[in-house]
Amino acid sequence: MKNYFLIVILFLFVSCNNNKRIRSEKGGIDVVTNIYYNASKGLDDHQQIVISKINYWDRDIIELVPNINIPEIIDSVFYIRDSVYFNAGSQTQAKALIFKERQLHEMPKNLYHKKHGAIWVNIPIYGYDKRKNLTDTILYGKKQFKRFQVFTPENYSIFYITKTDTILPYSLNPIADQDYGGRLERIDSYDKKRDLFTTVVLLPRNHLDKEAEEIFEYNYAIDHMYLNPRQNKK
Repeated sequence: MKNYFLIVILFLFVSCNNNKRIRSEKGGIDVVTNIYYNASKGLDDHQQIVISKINYWDRDIIELVPNINIPEIIDSVFYIRDSVYFNAGSQTQAKALIFKERQLHEMPKNLYHKKHGAIWVNIPIYGYDKRKNLTDTILYGKKQFKRFQVFTPENYSIFYITKTDTILPYSLNPIADQDYGGRLERIDSYDKKRDLFTTVVLLPRNHLDKEAEEIFEYNYAIDHMYLNPRQNKK
């Protein structure tokens, strides 16, 4: 049942479309959810899940998908470029990942069909056309957010957008990003029927995960060898 809830949460997400503004060249994004079961009785029965650890450098993305119960363990690694992805296997297998070989010799998969880790979805938020704007709020002590709410017969959700000119390679919802001139970084949702309260948080960061950085550096070293064959023979 917990896995079912996780899939429902993930399908709130929509991939980012790159237009105008400033594109971030290098960094990481963590997508984290907190799930509170039997929420009307209190918030003690809860679970935190790191859905995805996205690392990007220019147009290349390495996604690390942590184990649901032990986030220090990486279950899967994906290589993503533009609108396609490649399954790089386990963390150990991914250490030998060569970007160009995958692009040349393996059939790419449609990014919007990926079912694990961060989910790219090219559809709008359900009920977005009936949203209601709320007053701005401050979270985390200093960060200001615009807000809107969406009511459906089954759910009540609040969406939080922070002002920014920077575009990341992943978005919880690009339509909301564009309409509100910022980045959607948090979704709070209450499922009335299942008495389930969830928060989904997007956490941008400037640094790469060590595991992903090693893969990037390995590939850039290989690229350098091919671009400078004479120099490498000396």
